[in-house]
Amino acid sequence: MAESRTSVTLEELERASALVYRVMVPTPQYAWPKLRNRAGCTVWVKHENHTPTGAFKVRGGLVYMERLTRSQPRIAGIVSATRGNHGQSISFAAARAGIPATIYVPYGNSPDQNASMGSFGARVIEFGKDFDEAKHEAQRVADAENLHFVPSFHWHLVAGVASYALELFRAVEKLDAVYVGVGMGSGICALIAVRDLLGLKTEIIGVSAVNAPATALSFEAGKPVTTPTARTFADGIATREPVADVVETICRGAARFVKVSEDEMAEAVRVYYDDTHQVAEGAGAAPLGALLQERGRMAHKNVGVILSGGNIERARFSQVLAGRTPQMG
Repeated sequence: MAESRTSVTLEELERASALVYRVMVPTPQYAWPKLRNRAGCTVWVKHENHTPTGAFKVRGGLVYMERLTRSQPRIAGIVSATRGNHGQSISFAAARAGIPATIYVPYGNSPDQNASMGSFGARVIEFGKDFDEAKHEAQRVADAENLHFVPSFHWHLVAGVASYALELFRAVEKLDAVYVGVGMGSGICALIAVRDLLGLKTEIIGVSAVNAPATALSFEAGKPVTTPTARTFADGIATREPVADVVETICRGAARFVKVSEDEMAEAVRVYYDDTHQVAEGAGAAPLGALLQERGRMAHKNVGVILSGGNIERARFSQVLAGRTPQMG
């Protein structure tokens, strides 16, 4: 499971999609008219908030775990790290496979996400000030206890996640652009891979938080760039140590990156609720925030936005709906 591959085949993605559909149905994509009026273009929302874990990551977890159990049928357990959605994905898939899962999260992580992972049977352990510190501890423990470490980025994860990209590109013809939030990178790499395999010309636009710009800076530099902090309420894109494979892929296949502020993401959460009555987490709303920032550039075009998840806790959601922007420290 440690090999590094920067491409996948369409046949492989079709097989991975079949694995995903044993557990869940394809999610919808809707062109919401109020969003069109607001953005000045046709806006197709890919509703990855409609999965069994409320986020797109579950697709990758299902495929990764199936391949892991085939290659290591006597595996004793897995360890991973997360801010939430990746951990839910791995916990969900590990429970289905009957494999004990331990998930590391940073101190102060969302109690709602922690409880969701626990409800799937995972042991949740707090460590470190942010995701990256939790990740390093999870890797250390996995090595020390001879357990399998599940990274947040791997091409087996991408193969499963790519099922959402296949759904979107096959359902909507001639998309001019797709905006996607970027944390560790499986979502954007899946879009780039499927776009290229289908021979499409759609622009793939990565979205980072102003307060967590490591991947955007890496795209600009053409090589991995780390940052000392990633203090954003958008947990799914709060990363500061980009993966080299991801940087290589986005430099080859992304059109550009847009950085969105905390206020812009909070406003996008409100817009989703007002215009579609959908609940979006900060990272899930970030692509819409980027589109609204670039509404003039996208005028009259056919545009997709990935609503990657809806896992925002009630207190934070209430705060955002009241017109406030969550503050991180």
